[in-house]
Amino acid sequence: MATDNLQVKDVMKTQFDLLDGKLTVKEALLAMRYPETRALIIDKRNDEDEYGLVLISDIAKQILAADRSPERVNLYEIMAKPVLSVAPTMSISNCARLLERFSIMRAPVIDREGRVVGVVSFHDLVLRGLLEMVKS
Repeated sequence: MATDNLQVKDVMKTQFDLLDGKLTVKEALLAMRYPETRALIIDKRNDEDEYGLVLISDIAKQILAADRSPERVNLYEIMAKPVLSVAPTMSISNCARLLERFSIMRAPVIDREGRVVGVVSFHDLVLRGLLEMVKS
């Protein structure tokens, strides 16, 4: 099977945390249900807005390393926004190229209706995509 036959929707994580940007980092950490995604998707404030993204590494760098209080910092203060997103129907090889080109490790997967349906990372592309292909 060629990598162009596998799509992002075949390898993405469908369990992710979609949170309000007004939450503090502490509230967000306590609200997380899927820490294995290693990212928090920050919801749009309205239909014209864009999604944001907070990586667990962002929290480590901007809260822990900077000795800031997680009770006093809101997600919107440390999020990346707007973020590069991918379509569920994108091939995993094109997705890997896009992530590499923009030097990002993961991206939200957004469907045609503009809803986040998953999160994809290099890890997913290799271990859930490429590895399954080489096994068959």
